[in-house]
Amino acid sequence: MRALAMRLTGDDKGTREKLLVDDWPDVGEPEGNQVKIRALFSGITNGTERNGLLRGNYAPRDEQLPSAYGYQHVGEVVAVGADAVHLEPGDTVFSSSHHTEYVLVAEDGLLTKLPDEVEPRHAALFGMAGVAMHDVRRADTELADNVLVVGAGPIGQFTAQAARAAGAVVTIVDLSSERLLAAEKCAADRTIRIVDDDSWQTVHDAGPFDIVFEDSGAPVLDRIIGRTWGDPLVKRRGRIVMIAGRDEVTYAFNPAQGSEITILHAGHFNRNDLEQVARLTVKGIIRVEPIIQDMIPVAAAKGIYARLRDDPQSLFGTVFEW
Repeated sequence: MRALAMRLTGDDKGTREKLLVDDWPDVGEPEGNQVKIRALFSGITNGTERNGLLRGNYAPRDEQLPSAYGYQHVGEVVAVGADAVHLEPGDTVFSSSHHTEYVLVAEDGLLTKLPDEVEPRHAALFGMAGVAMHDVRRADTELADNVLVVGAGPIGQFTAQAARAAGAVVTIVDLSSERLLAAEKCAADRTIRIVDDDSWQTVHDAGPFDIVFEDSGAPVLDRIIGRTWGDPLVKRRGRIVMIAGRDEVTYAFNPAQGSEITILHAGHFNRNDLEQVARLTVKGIIRVEPIIQDMIPVAAAKGIYARLRDDPQSLFGTVFEW
């Protein structure tokens, strides 16, 4: 069967690529409560898949390649196991599955049946939306919280939307005016383009913030916490959630201690996060269309992944058509 496989290019630099192959092992037929799903769309998870291409801190080792890793798969159920009771052939499902033509998933696994009102191609970004939903809930975001989102990539966009759904007042910042325009279309309360220290002063003037979601992976913790007591972006006893992957985190301890700031970690999304993303998408509260930049035939994946590896800022939300 077909799959998007990450592999070595064979050059003397150990460069990795990801492209469509047609000889991936078949998944077989469903057993027990498994369902077999045929891909309609899948979405790139920008940060995670680039980490793999660049041998990042959680990338597969060379000896583990080829890898079809991904976690945004939308498809049609084509067969069900004898113990499946909630799904049937013809259902459209999002699952946290790899970039393969067919997947087998337990019916009670990390998936959700899509409501008829949800465009399947939009659901190809529900994994990143699920991450954002999980993190907003992890931070106990509440009505009228003043929230800052640093980084307007796809997960930052969905974080801003999920925080707004919780009733927060949301400011989102980024280097890119185009990404901030998308955030405006998705109803962020305030967008600020970061170009210099004066820009950060504008962010400071919009604070202090109850919660800061650091979605960029950039070295901005000192900006958020403050190098000296009294100048943080986050309020006393505020919360910081770091979403973007990184090897380690260092920050000025004394100002963080002085303000009794909480730094939160959050894991992968769960099934209920996906259900809430789908529910809010139906209501128009979470919007996916402004975040999709490229709809690409799966056969053209090699060029897209080369851009992700070498020019990541040229990509935004990317969905493959199978």
